[in-house]
Amino acid sequence: MTETLRVLMAEDEGLAAEVLAEALAEAGFSVLTAADGLAALELAAGGAPFDLLLTDLRMPRMDGRELIARLRADRPDLPVVVMTGFPPPDGAGALHAGQAPLRLLTKPISIGPLVAALRAVAGLT
Repeated sequence: MTETLRVLMAEDEGLAAEVLAEALAEAGFSVLTAADGLAALELAAGGAPFDLLLTDLRMPRMDGRELIARLRADRPDLPVVVMTGFPPPDGAGALHAGQAPLRLLTKPISIGPLVAALRAVAGLT
């Protein structure tokens, strides 16, 4: 499949977002970055096209958990990859309801496993 996957990335750490966006672009993804959950929600509400969500959990204004819930209210099948330095004690199951794919990665994240997780939730592996 040669279609470029469009990733909406919510990451409040500026340098991390820049590095991740660059690495994902080199891996063949199209990346739209947002500085926090609210900015990501505003991009989505504005009609920005994306195929999957890559989000941090701990962010100002709106955290990743609420962002996932709000986006999946409109798109219940939205694939999600969560990256966090503070994984919930009850794991990925605590972050979503429903059947849409979700992967939880603990920071620091290497680009290889991140690319693999994005491809997996998108159904490409």
